[in-house]
Amino acid sequence: MPHRTLAPVFTGLRAGLHALFVGLLALVVVRVVWTGGSPWALALAAVLAAVYLAGLGIARTRNRASGVAWIGALTLVWVPLMWLVPEAAYLVFPLFFLYLHLLPGWAGPAAVVAATGVTIVALAVHGGLTVGGVVGPLVGAGVALLIGLGYGALQRRSVESEALVAELLATRDRLAATEREQGVLAERARLAREIHDTVAQGLSSIQMLLYAAERADATGPGIAHIRLARQTAADGLAETRRFIRELAPPTLDRGLGPALQRLVEGWAQREGIDVEASVPTEVSLPMDAQTALLRIAQGALANVSQHADAGRVRVALAQEARTCG
Repeated sequence: MPHRTLAPVFTGLRAGLHALFVGLLALVVVRVVWTGGSPWALALAAVLAAVYLAGLGIARTRNRASGVAWIGALTLVWVPLMWLVPEAAYLVFPLFFLYLHLLPGWAGPAAVVAATGVTIVALAVHGGLTVGGVVGPLVGAGVALLIGLGYGALQRRSVESEALVAELLATRDRLAATEREQGVLAERARLAREIHDTVAQGLSSIQMLLYAAERADATGPGIAHIRLARQTAADGLAETRRFIRELAPPTLDRGLGPALQRLVEGWAQREGIDVEASVPTEVSLPMDAQTALLRIAQGALANVSQHADAGRVRVALAQEARTCG
């Protein structure tokens, strides 16, 4: 699809081609009516108009086979019309552009050359071989070929521009996602520091004070409540530290593989669970993808700690090569 900034250019070219074909066909009809020509010429002109209008709907389907069939039908009707009415030879000019646009590869230029030869012969049959009858079609064919080449180059440039814009938009989206992820990580790190400096320190102080109170009056009437409060503070401190570890993932400064390895080793030491890690040392992924994978692994290990009665855990990371055909 052409880039939207060039769409008016292509729309204008198509509109001009249609107007040229309609105007030349109207000239043929007027010529036949004015000179009292053969009714077969009017019939062929009507058939040519009907085929052309039908082909406008086919062209919108972008089906190459339908387009080839359409231009073939136009040629089959145009040739006998040209033998009956010499002015129909002018219709070769819009047909030149249709050949170049619809026929694949070298078939388009070959059809232009063949149509030029047929036009020269038809004009020679009607009025003899003249310089105008030879030079006119040849010049028209040359101009059509040049314009067709320019149109093709413009269309290719449009497709390349569209691909470039799509790539730039995708890059912008990736950068935005990376910035959002970095912002999330920075906010997590800030929260981890805040919790460590406030809640964790407070719970640690409460635990120490309760422990001191327990030692000072080990046989007092409220000792059971003191011990329960100290244990509750200890549990809260352990849970808070777990939150801090989850909020602050291991650094990715040496890559995803080493970060996962450190995460797994630290988790295995804390939980006392045997962990088997199969992690490559080098992973070729964007930083946002590495960060996401690290967070997924961290969340999965946290779920194992809270919800699974596991005796053994395996963490594996594999990267498969993908081929595009």
